[in-house]
Amino acid sequence: MFENLTGKLQAVFRRLGKRGVLREQDVDEVMREIRLALLEADVHYKVVKDFIGRVRERAVGAEVARSLSPAQQVIKIVHQELIETLGEPGQLELRGPAPYVIMLVGLQGSGKTTTVAKLARHLKHGGHLPLMVAGDTYRPAAITQLEVLGRQLGLPVHSEGQHAQPPQICANGAREARQRGCDVVVLDTAGRLQINEEMMGELAAVKKAVKPVETLLVADAMTGQEAVNIATGFHERIGLTGLILSKVDGDARGGAAISMRAVTGVPIKFLGTGEKTDALEVFHPERLASRILGMGDVLTLIERAESAFDQKQAEQLERKLRDASFDLGDFLEQLQQVRRMGPLSQILDLVPGLGQLSQEVTPEVTDKQFKHIEAIILSMTPEERRNPRVLNSSRKRRVARGSGTTVQEVNALLKQFQQMQRVMKQLGKGKGGLQGLMRMFG
Repeated sequence: MFENLTGKLQAVFRRLGKRGVLREQDVDEVMREIRLALLEADVHYKVVKDFIGRVRERAVGAEVARSLSPAQQVIKIVHQELIETLGEPGQLELRGPAPYVIMLVGLQGSGKTTTVAKLARHLKHGGHLPLMVAGDTYRPAAITQLEVLGRQLGLPVHSEGQHAQPPQICANGAREARQRGCDVVVLDTAGRLQINEEMMGELAAVKKAVKPVETLLVADAMTGQEAVNIATGFHERIGLTGLILSKVDGDARGGAAISMRAVTGVPIKFLGTGEKTDALEVFHPERLASRILGMGDVLTLIERAESAFDQKQAEQLERKLRDASFDLGDFLEQLQQVRRMGPLSQILDLVPGLGQLSQEVTPEVTDKQFKHIEAIILSMTPEERRNPRVLNSSRKRRVARGSGTTVQEVNALLKQFQQMQRVMKQLGKGKGGLQGLMRMFG
């Protein structure tokens, strides 16, 4: 989402790094470029004005003058002020007697129903037992969609069809949660194409009926500057306790994330990073600030890896690497686990120093490559996966036909796998492993 903004800020900092000493006019020039980059990214103009004012005040003061590296100090100041603008880390306030009711609101098409399922999954993994309530009686597929998602997640869903009144549905859902022993209720509510009196009146009635501990707005990051106006409208009418920014994996310019908390005073609590139910991240301002500046986000990368990788499989893989018995079947398992972490471009964004590379890796290209590799390996017999040396010309032609690829692509995969095996053997013996690994990745 922050691709353009990150690129522009990194270009500014590269030019800044070439100057040994920063004069006041140098700082002014840098501030103009940062201001332009933020405005082009759809950051609210008032937020930009306040942000630039704070950065400039610190950059022209003694803080930079005493620094051994003025350029690095300016980057540090920008990073700290970004964290300040983005606000505090997102945390759900689950207090008082259970069940805790969480009410999700937003415009039609913002991704509310999917976000209800994502949030319920997040709560389940946190040790809670959530119940989802289908309170959107206007969109025909909303109830069915939530019921399907509930079955996929193994979580209960309360629904009463399209003819019941939403406030009553939500109140009945809260009662059912108490009977089932569920400690959290996540409400899906109806949206409209725009804010109107009927919509706000209904949401106010739902809120009065269930008294939620959290009222979260699901805001589409793709709407840019308008997302700030939508958040302000909802907050003034029904009172929000937090924001969930959806579709941050899209090609939005990212300004909404920086602006929304500053303009509304309402904290961002979660980021929706994809379509699947596991694509929901707790909001950490310091991590997002690092990603905006191209510094990566190692902690989020570790969290994704921990959730995607099976510990027993990892131990088995380690033994195989030591014994040099790593085969194509193991390679396929690892590839599938990496894919569960999310698109490769997102993963590269989290690795410090590889943000620029992620801009060259489109999800469509990497997904196609992964599918080709997967199809080639799945077209092999168990014996061929264990021992690729048995693959002669006729076998390779059969694998190519079965996977919808060419013999050249099969040969390329086998060559890469042989290189990987050689490196693994070196790593197991402790001889030149790092150099071999670097050569393998070019």
